[in-house]
Amino acid sequence: MITKDHIGGLVFLCFSIAYGYYGSEIVLFPGDEFQPFHAKSLPLALAGLGIVFSVCQLLTASRSADDKLNLQGLDFVLMAKLLVLMLIFAAALEWIGFLLSTMIFLVGGYWLLGERRPKTLFLASVPFAVGFWALLTQLLDIYLAPGRLITNVFGG
Repeated sequence: MITKDHIGGLVFLCFSIAYGYYGSEIVLFPGDEFQPFHAKSLPLALAGLGIVFSVCQLLTASRSADDKLNLQGLDFVLMAKLLVLMLIFAAALEWIGFLLSTMIFLVGGYWLLGERRPKTLFLASVPFAVGFWALLTQLLDIYLAPGRLITNVFGG
């Protein structure tokens, strides 16, 4: 009998295996393969943990008849809209940059989930996006391109 726990574990297992495969394809700088920590270390560790946890999920999943798979009440249209919003976010990253595309993504996601008050939409999205951007760029010193449109309009 397949339950929601089994499906979740299988999906997470497939995702973790794919993440581990692509993590192993990361190209290292010459000599980095001898370092204890390099660009592949964290992705491979996360993939390994994901595999271990998903196997644990599969082994401990409930097998009772009460927990059988029931798709009634699930909003697949909303899920499809959120997936389209993620694709738009991915495409927007290159053109308008991380900060603006993240703000638009969060506002759109909250709006799709039912929030309609503009003040709440922006207060829940803008500070989080700015804070996350600051964490990445200022504290972790990660370069995030401003986007082609922003660069062309404002120079760069």
